Amino acid sequence: MKRLEHIGIAVKNLKESNALYAKLLGKPHYKIEEVASEFVKTSFFQIGESKIELLEATAPESAIAKFIERKGEGMHHVAFEVEDIHAEMERLEKEGFRLLNEKPKRGADNKLVCFIHPKSANGVLVELCQSIKE
Repeated sequence: MKRLEHIGIAVKNLKESNALYAKLLGKPHYKIEEVASEFVKTSFFQIGESKIELLEATAPESAIAKFIERKGEGMHHVAFEVEDIHAEMERLEKEGFRLLNEKPKRGADNKLVCFIHPKSANGVLVELCQSIKE
């Protein structure tokens, strides 16, 4: 793992949360992006070398909508940047981690992503992400 890439925070209202985090962090978000396949709209704040990602559900079947229904707004996941997501997925499976994806999928911010089940990471949803080179 290279570094902490971002912390994902589930929110009910992206517009209101963007205003709140802009006040908290002293700067505005730099990007809003919709990931239609995941039924989510995201917003990113750059903090040093890492980011804060706010996630708002765009449909009731979204994992974010289900998360908020169960747990309320709050920290959803921690993401780590990796050099080679395929190799890292293979390594983690061999170490006994349960992956939620058989193969990486396209995520927000021009990344390939894969998630590790919280039950195999002390209750924390962990995301692996690798920048897509185009």
